[in-house]
This record gives sequence, structure tokens and C-alpha cells, in this order.
Amino acid sequence: MDLFKKFVIPVLAIVFLCQSCSQPKPDSNVLSAAEKQDGWKLLFNGENTKGWHVFNQTDTNTKWIVGENILSCSPHKKDGVYGDLVTDKSYENFELTFDWSIGKGGNSGVFINVQEDPKYSATFVTGIEMQLLDNANAEPRHQQDSTHWAGCIYDVSCNGSQSKPNPYGEWNSSKIIQKNGIITFWLNGLITAEENLNGPSWKGKVQQSNLKIHPDFAKIPSGKIAFQNHTDSVAFKNIKIREL
Repeated sequence: MDLFKKFVIPVLAIVFLCQSCSQPKPDSNVLSAAEKQDGWKLLFNGENTKGWHVFNQTDTNTKWIVGENILSCSPHKKDGVYGDLVTDKSYENFELTFDWSIGKGGNSGVFINVQEDPKYSATFVTGIEMQLLDNANAEPRHQQDSTHWAGCIYDVSCNGSQSKPNPYGEWNSSKIIQKNGIITFWLNGLITAEENLNGPSWKGKVQQSNLKIHPDFAKIPSGKIAFQNHTDSVAFKNIKIREL
């Protein structure tokens, strides 16, 4: 039985429990003529993980799978290791957009400015995370801390009133812009976080977070983009970027 029949159909049809996830629109993972003219590029081609690799590894069998124009991560895939996917290329000033859907109570994230080096054990040691979460069914510790809500800068900063993810199994749209040290996060059209990485306010918030124990966290204004494998079911499509 091929990979699609063995893993992709069960993941998309059962885990996400929604027809819209298993049958994405035909225009998924394509660029319009206007987008191409504006400098947009696809980070996910809808067919494979070309342009990506597992953090600090290469040629590794993982829980990430591709099918039906969707990039997904499933704990139900029997073989493969858990690991975050990172881009082959580094980025500094950019606009990134993507659609995501998560399972019930699910937790994942998208990182920017990730540094790869054997001395770094994980993407979150250096990278800034946009939290992806099923707010309504998350663990109590996440529900109680607004910096852990969907669309927020994980554990550091959040406009909690704007964190309004769609119910689990439905698609959300997110955007990240980083330009000259200023980062802005959007979730479903609303700004969920905005910070100046060079300002005292940001540095103070980091010192109040659990991430302060990592000396290189958010210290470098460029790096890889990473999608987190948090052992929960999560799916992505329409991953697009343009450098500014």
C-alpha cells in the first residue's frame, strides 16, 4: 500500500474531522500572476517537502507527510521521528502567510529566526514562535496564560483580545511580517502581537518569560523558518513568502 493510502487519507479524514481539510480548494498552493509580480514565492509546493529539512538533520524519516496539497504532521504515522521542519534558506526581512488547521486540544507553532547548530537542542532555543493552538480545548496552563494563545508570540507577548482561532479542524489564516527588527503577527485578519526586537519593552518581556534561560533566544535578526512538530496533529497549506 502506498504512503498516501496508508497515512494521508486517515490523517486528513479522521484526525482533522472536517471535509474542508481533506478536500482543500483547487487553488491551494498556487501563486497568482499578481503575487508573482509582487515577489511572492511558495515555500510549500503541495507535492513534497522540497526546500525543507528536519532541524539539525537531513534525509530523516519523520511524522511529516504530504497529500491532497496539504503538509501535515500526525502522531498516528507509525514510523518516522518527531522533528520540526525548517527551511533550507534563511530570511531576514519578509512577509510570510500560511493556512493552518489543528486537532482538538492541539498545540503547535511557527518559528522565525531559527539558528541551526549542534549546540542548539531545539528551534525554540533561538527562534521566536507564533503559537498555534486550539484555544477552547487546550491544557489549562495554556488557557490561563494569554501569551500561550493562538497567534501570540509564545510566552512573551500577546494581544489576547485578538486571539480568535476558528474551532479545531477548521482552517485559520496567519501572517508574519518582520522588517528591520519589528515583527507583527496576524491571525484571521487581526493583529495578535507586535514588537520591536531592538526595544527595551521587548527585552523586558523576554526577561519575564521562561525563554530567558536561553542566552541566544531572539538575538539574531534572521534565520530559518520552522514548523513545529509538537506530537499533535496539525496541517498547513498555502505557505507563501516574499522578501522585503
